[in-house]
Amino acid sequence: MKCLIALIGISLLGTGCYYDHADLAYPQSNSASGCNVSAVTYSASVTGILSANCYSCHAGSAAAGGGIKLDTYAGLKVYAANGQLMNSVNHTGGIAAMPLNAAQLSSCQIKTIQTWINNGTPNN
Repeated sequence: MKCLIALIGISLLGTGCYYDHADLAYPQSNSASGCNVSAVTYSASVTGILSANCYSCHAGSAAAGGGIKLDTYAGLKVYAANGQLMNSVNHTGGIAAMPLNAAQLSSCQIKTIQTWINNGTPNN
């Protein structure tokens, strides 16, 4: 009887060492979390984010945001290439945090922009 109890105890100890970080053990795919970055494009993905969050200060001939124009591909590509775009939306790197006086972009929006940059900033 003591052996049976000991065996049960040992088997229960073995199951007690379960990896308890489910998010790390079973990561969610990007699409399952609602953030699909598998087909990021400049025209369909990036400009929508920028239009909603940046163009009020960084577009047109009178760009109020320090003369930084993000409403054209050529203008945006400069800031994507030199790292200022990601530093400003990530609130890192000594660059002014953007959007100014507003909440940080969502993690999905930031991931979308970063994916576009990682893909070589295609004009698509």
